[in-house]
Amino acid sequence: MAEFIRIYEENPNPKEIDKVVKVLRSGGLIIYPTDTVYGLGCDITNIKALERVARIKQVNLEKANFSFVCHDLSNLSDYVKQIDTSTFKILKRALPGPYTFILPGSKSLPNPFKKRKTVGIRVPNNNIALDIVKALGNPIISTSIHDEDEVIEYTTDPELILEKWDNLVDLVIDGGYGDNEPSTVIDLSESEPVVIREGKGSVEIF
Repeated sequence: MAEFIRIYEENPNPKEIDKVVKVLRSGGLIIYPTDTVYGLGCDITNIKALERVARIKQVNLEKANFSFVCHDLSNLSDYVKQIDTSTFKILKRALPGPYTFILPGSKSLPNPFKKRKTVGIRVPNNNIALDIVKALGNPIISTSIHDEDEVIEYTTDPELILEKWDNLVDLVIDGGYGDNEPSTVIDLSESEPVVIREGKGSVEIF
């Protein structure tokens, strides 16, 4: 049975954030709100937790397209090769926001991702997600929660999410209704930005 806690985005309660961080540090999986859709996440440094996420999503961990959710751009160099000034300016302009940026991965990526040439970076404009990552001290791995319904691609109601995921994860955060539109994915690993998926974030700024 997953724990179900309400956290308010305007002013997340530090005690509740600490609870979430304890779950992550102990290898637990969480479902949490972002500025787009609800995400399934775990501590990027916990291999067993990463393997659990991969099993749930039925993907090979080394090849999985999980995003790294960061608090800001300050620890980007831990996971990304040195980027040029124009790329950094794009990131500064767009983040925090509803974008996933694909960037060249560095040699210091966590073990399961060592062979990856690129990595997806997210800094969502959501205080709950940002406070969790900040308190944890390193990124969390994230993947969107899809819905089986053919009409609705993503589940937006936290109580319905709890019903479906109760036995699969350790904690579900109720941060209010989520969005039904995913992040816009931009590939910045080559010389020119390439839009991979148009989502909530406007592509006009590129």
